[in-house]
Amino acid sequence: MSDKRVFLIVLDSFGIGEMADAPQYGDEDVNTLRSVAASSCFHVPNLERLGLLCIDGVADEPAVSRLATVDSSQVIGRYARMAERSHGKDTTIGHWEIAGLVSHRPLPTYPQGFPREVLEEFSRRTGRGVLCNLPYSGTQVIQEYGDAHMRTGDLIVYTSADSVFQIAAHEEIVPVEQLYAYCRIAREILQGEHGVGRVIARPFVGPAGGLFTRTPRRHDFSLEPPGVTMLDQLSGAGKSVIAVGKIQDIFAGKGITEHVYTGGNEEGIARTLEYLDKDFEGLCFINLVDYDMLYGHRRDVDGYARALSAFDDRLPEIMGKMGPEDLLMITADHGCDPAYTKTTDHTREYTPLLLYGRSVQPGNMGTRDTFADIGATVLQYFGIRPEIDGEGLFPH
Repeated sequence: MSDKRVFLIVLDSFGIGEMADAPQYGDEDVNTLRSVAASSCFHVPNLERLGLLCIDGVADEPAVSRLATVDSSQVIGRYARMAERSHGKDTTIGHWEIAGLVSHRPLPTYPQGFPREVLEEFSRRTGRGVLCNLPYSGTQVIQEYGDAHMRTGDLIVYTSADSVFQIAAHEEIVPVEQLYAYCRIAREILQGEHGVGRVIARPFVGPAGGLFTRTPRRHDFSLEPPGVTMLDQLSGAGKSVIAVGKIQDIFAGKGITEHVYTGGNEEGIARTLEYLDKDFEGLCFINLVDYDMLYGHRRDVDGYARALSAFDDRLPEIMGKMGPEDLLMITADHGCDPAYTKTTDHTREYTPLLLYGRSVQPGNMGTRDTFADIGATVLQYFGIRPEIDGEGLFPH
């Protein structure tokens, strides 16, 4: 008998419509799927066959429903609309909830910048001053503060609408490993009241007085999940927990037995295909980040649509490598509507869940009231009694 394996793919920021409480998060009439479906670059027949366009609420959007080429009787997967129970709309909280940990209190954010006592301690321990200390676009902040950073050696510290402390530094001024060390110092400081979800290293390059560009050597230093997740339960039961992309950082390594970083969607898909060819029993947890990082925040509708279509093109290859005991789960962690111009932040949205495998009976699982049902379903599949939030989606 083949070992059971679950391949859980997070299409980072692929929301499918605003939740009822979206206005409380500053979001009104947001819908990532609707926005990208209006692009001529959007073509996702394989996601459609898995049930994407049959999910609750999706078919009610004219820009989406007009694209449907199959009806529910032709769908080969199980599908559901997932509501986020946690208080937040960021990457960390979304992934934690997928893994069964609901956050009833939002992680702290700093729309006016970080308090003086935090920055003074950070400067004392790093021996460097601080520039900016405001919410900023990551590409804009290095253009506006890059020259001053190169002259003084002071670190560019900024945040966003997310719970993040970001440190940008030129690689010729601050070597990448030194920047990582500064991030570890910040991570030690930012606990308790100021326990942001992520401290992020943002190295960049470019000539003084010229155009600065960020490099691929970004690294996230996350807050450790404050409770048990499905990753802990799986690894504790002797199963493999393989993290592809930024999953390792989001969970601060907790419950993970093996990890590999990626430089974007293309490499993430390539690593997934490699793991499909390997023998293991357990979970391969994948984050494909480009939707959020390259297209959502930058409000690039066509780029987002092309990226989804590119993933869809690879789906038959992924599905074709699946064994008889394999389960494919496709979901998201929040929204980031690329057509929403009021902000460039994440958007509070429902997310999709698509399940496919030889033993999966196609059909609609309705609207679920927490992402945590995903983690509970993974544990249920392996016969492990969940000690997390959420309810398994397979019939008992």
